[in-house]
Amino acid sequence: MRRLLLWWPILALLPSAAPQFRFPASAVAPAQAKNSPLLDSLLRADARLLPVVQRAAEYELQIIYTQINRDQQRQPRFVTHTFRVDERQYFNPASLVKLPTAILAFEKLNTLRQPGLTRRSPMATGAVFRCQTPAPYITSPDSDRINTVGNYVKRMLLVSDNQAYNRLYEFLGQRPLNERLAQLGYPTARIVRRFAPCDTVANRHTNPIEFRDPVTQQVCYRQPAAFNPRPFSFPLGRVTKGHAHQAGGRIIPRPYDFTTANYLPLQHCTDLLKAIIFPEAVVPTQRFHLFPNDYTFLRQYLQQTPHASQYSLYTSARYFDTYKKYLYYGRQPTSRLNSSLYIYNVVGMSHGYLADVAYFTDSTQHVEFMLSAVLYVNKDGIINDGSYEYESVGLPFLATLGQAIYSYEVKRPRASTPAISDTFTPKPTQ
Repeated sequence: MRRLLLWWPILALLPSAAPQFRFPASAVAPAQAKNSPLLDSLLRADARLLPVVQRAAEYELQIIYTQINRDQQRQPRFVTHTFRVDERQYFNPASLVKLPTAILAFEKLNTLRQPGLTRRSPMATGAVFRCQTPAPYITSPDSDRINTVGNYVKRMLLVSDNQAYNRLYEFLGQRPLNERLAQLGYPTARIVRRFAPCDTVANRHTNPIEFRDPVTQQVCYRQPAAFNPRPFSFPLGRVTKGHAHQAGGRIIPRPYDFTTANYLPLQHCTDLLKAIIFPEAVVPTQRFHLFPNDYTFLRQYLQQTPHASQYSLYTSARYFDTYKKYLYYGRQPTSRLNSSLYIYNVVGMSHGYLADVAYFTDSTQHVEFMLSAVLYVNKDGIINDGSYEYESVGLPFLATLGQAIYSYEVKRPRASTPAISDTFTPKPTQ
């Protein structure tokens, strides 16, 4: 078993032991990447994409397309093509932040090294500060209903559950979460908010948490309430969007302020997914401290649909077969699954922003690639009014984009086409 390095000091959870770490002032996002001629031509060759592509600045469109070429030894080589990628162009990442939060929750379990503490350990979250909500121990013959780190990760990756994210944000703690991202090479990322109407001070406070050994039911780990005593700076400075926003049931005639919101550039999220799918292709300093079964677990729930997972909470018709696979299917309950295509992805939808970061693999067609995209669909320029063009513009665009790149990949000539292994074929994981 690969040795795990202890990077997460337990004392860092206590206010008095907050480490003296500072994000570098020079960690400012680079200028916009030059558009790839290939990707630009693919986008303009499909008439269905042109209404958005020709107004790309208005839609704040960003796309990353990564070709994957394998040699005869099956080692992957990556060629990245970008369109309007610019880390200085803020977009609200929404649920994209659930991917690094899930990963780092597993890392923390591993590095705490507490007997009886695993992703299956029942978990109780307390509440001691404003805006905090409790999540008590749940006893149930249905293991899916028990609050555990593993179940919270499943809920986040299968249906993008916000409360599950809040619980793991609180388990990680605001400062340790962001410091670990900086150590991994993402110093400008900011995951500083729950998905709840909490102010910036309340989000710096995280709840007391207790775990029980799943066998003995005895408490195996207690984590006290924590506080980040030094608020983070924000790499883009002041960020406002729109000409008005809705709050308290009325329209406020001034832009919405995203300055202290979560921030996760599209390239960061793409690199995080790549590090889960292809850990050996990532430089050692950016690899996660995970065991092989952690990678398998994450891959499984990044790929599976709610019904295919057989997770008991998500058996209703609301969670249709193509749920949360925007790049290729959009969000149509009647879409038919391509039975040979597997998509491993995380999505975001909030404030008019729509994003999907995905890895595609089809062993029948000998195709694999990564595709990430974000666009802004808010014609009236009012934030939080619930009036966005997700269904009429955003989701159809993402579906068409994924289909267009997939069709190109099927026809794309390769120097060699070794069989893509079933490494990523979903396998049952508890």
